[in-house]
Amino acid sequence: MNSGTLLSFLTLDLLLVCVPGADWAYVIAAGVRGRPVARAVAGLVAGYAVHTVLAVAGLAVLVASSPGLLTALTVAGAGYLVWLGWSVLRRPAAPAADGGAHSGGLFLRGAAISGLNPKGLLLYLSVMPQFLVTSGERVSVPLQTAVLGLLHMACCAAVYATVGTGARVVLGARPTAARAVTRTSGAAMLGIGALLLVQRLATL
Repeated sequence: MNSGTLLSFLTLDLLLVCVPGADWAYVIAAGVRGRPVARAVAGLVAGYAVHTVLAVAGLAVLVASSPGLLTALTVAGAGYLVWLGWSVLRRPAAPAADGGAHSGGLFLRGAAISGLNPKGLLLYLSVMPQFLVTSGERVSVPLQTAVLGLLHMACCAAVYATVGTGARVVLGARPTAARAVTRTSGAAMLGIGALLLVQRLATL
């Protein structure tokens, strides 16, 4: 695995991470609510750490080769996004309305969001394998997978911390705008989850 391969993966990964989705919606909501952004981001990164460990262990290949298991994971993730998005829409937050309350749940909820995020599954099951060198390479495939997984986690940490902190700074003194952005985040999560549910169930 050479530097060119790593740079290519890093570029593509950054583009994928920078596309707004459920992870963005989650850190934006955390920032607007005045909750610890670092803890929310740590939870999201932890979810991708689980993906990385499973990929290194070869379980990602097993999931990819089992349509039933992949469908079950996708449906679970989509259902969780629908529930979370509906919860945010029902209770849009104003800046610092909750403060640090319930911040302990931020980590676990973030880990669940990224762990069940269909976009994350797509990255580990479809995109990452294209950058692995299986022949004529001294570095083993599991180690290559671990390196790519760590790069993805670093990208997520940098981008999501910036997004969450930016949401807090920009919307901190704008309650009306903060509620609008929070509602938009909730609608995004609900819409993404519903679309994935429809698409996946339509293939059954």
